[in-house]
Amino acid sequence: MKNIEITRLTDVPPIKPNLLVKYTEMGNISEIQYMSKRNNKQTIELLEGRKEFVVLSTGEIKKCKQGKTRRDNRKGLYKTFANARALINTNVTDVSKVRWCTLTYKENMTDTKRLYEDFKKFNQRFQYYCKERGYGKAEYIVMMEPQQRGAWHAHLLYIWQHKAPYIANKTFSSLWGHGFVKIKKLGNVDNVGAYLTAYLGDMELSEIAEVKKNLEIKHVEVEENGKKVSKAIVKGARLDLYPANFNMIRYSAGIKKPVPEMISQHEARKKVLGATKTFESAIRLHDSETNFESYIVKSYYNKCRNENQI
Repeated sequence: MKNIEITRLTDVPPIKPNLLVKYTEMGNISEIQYMSKRNNKQTIELLEGRKEFVVLSTGEIKKCKQGKTRRDNRKGLYKTFANARALINTNVTDVSKVRWCTLTYKENMTDTKRLYEDFKKFNQRFQYYCKERGYGKAEYIVMMEPQQRGAWHAHLLYIWQHKAPYIANKTFSSLWGHGFVKIKKLGNVDNVGAYLTAYLGDMELSEIAEVKKNLEIKHVEVEENGKKVSKAIVKGARLDLYPANFNMIRYSAGIKKPVPEMISQHEARKKVLGATKTFESAIRLHDSETNFESYIVKSYYNKCRNENQI
């Protein structure tokens, strides 16, 4: 389907109650997705070694493109961000049970192998520290993020089954031992996954060394030290910095994964009764080569959000 056309629809098509939808519950967030028609006709087939593929309609063999950055596979990168949001929301339903921090390096550390080794050792020290003080084991989700200068830092979420213990910033810094540690409060955030992954692909304008033309800049309000601060964000600017095939998200064995289920639209609507619809989108897919056409509708619901907060 190389000639696929994607059109965003302004009017969301109605879904009949008896039609099957994919329902996914992620903690306080629920997603309902409907696809009117699936294209089950395979158009390509990967060959052994996954470096070449054959076009089934013509028999032509082509080489798979190996991208130098994750920008070359935006779909895959944004899917990774979506998976991170789903994991976080599934495991965080009460912000009082979590600690969120950012681990940075004092030097310009660019080695991704060292990045994960340093985190592994830090986590071992942290878990031992918690065990010695009776805090219990904390599960984690960690997301690695590059800065424009090449340095890496880690956004880390620790999750307990009970109220998170107070651990001073200087304790985190001592256990980390490689640079600055910043702990942030999640406050009244009711969609933690969206909040924490919002800027994994974007960058603050102040981070970009040279201001170029045609940058897509948006102004957002964020909370810092209890105060709202306006920041200029450049959409997608960080995507070039992620290496190809880099595993940017890791998590501990006890982290729960969302499990989608195929149910009727009627059943899905019953499951989200009392929740507030926070987002809905519809797109049309059309392949001019095969005349395949379908549309996809996605709706998100939040159990903790009221109508006045949208």
